[in-house]
Amino acid sequence: MALFIPNRNGRPVITYMMMLSLLGLAAPCVIFADEMPKESVLSLGAADKAVHAALEACKKDGYRVSVSVVDRAGVLRAMGRADGAGPHTVDSSRKKAYTAVSLRRPTSELADLITKVPTLQALRDMNGDILILGGGLPIEIGGEVVGGIGVGGAPGAHLDDACAQEGLDAIGAASKVPPPK
Repeated sequence: MALFIPNRNGRPVITYMMMLSLLGLAAPCVIFADEMPKESVLSLGAADKAVHAALEACKKDGYRVSVSVVDRAGVLRAMGRADGAGPHTVDSSRKKAYTAVSLRRPTSELADLITKVPTLQALRDMNGDILILGGGLPIEIGGEVVGGIGVGGAPGAHLDDACAQEGLDAIGAASKVPPPK
């Protein structure tokens, strides 16, 4: 038995939902929707704010850097390059951000770790976007890693880290760099 609804011309029409119901497909759609994972998303506004805060922190200290923010999947969300920053800083900042979110750890911590545990050197070769060099921090908000920030171009990894931390502080993300003593 088919259900038909007449259209304006009096001809019978089967609606899409009626077809799904007849085929028994409407109910599974609801079940699958309930099973979908729920994830927080790093907004473009927050990514921009983090980039600008990190750039300003480095500029205040006289460093010309690039800053990149990536989402949880490592895809570029926002990027800024200070006047006079070297061209290599663009790629290094993005790769540091990617590495931090991908491995869910500060890149300085990873650099120390592979020095102490030589068998972990292979981490460097996981893919072409990994850069294990200080300056990349995971962005953790509410206990969830939602992205990564990377800074490249300051004269030292600890300085890149400090500028990246300023970006985290600006958006209320969890601190990843211990405060200076």
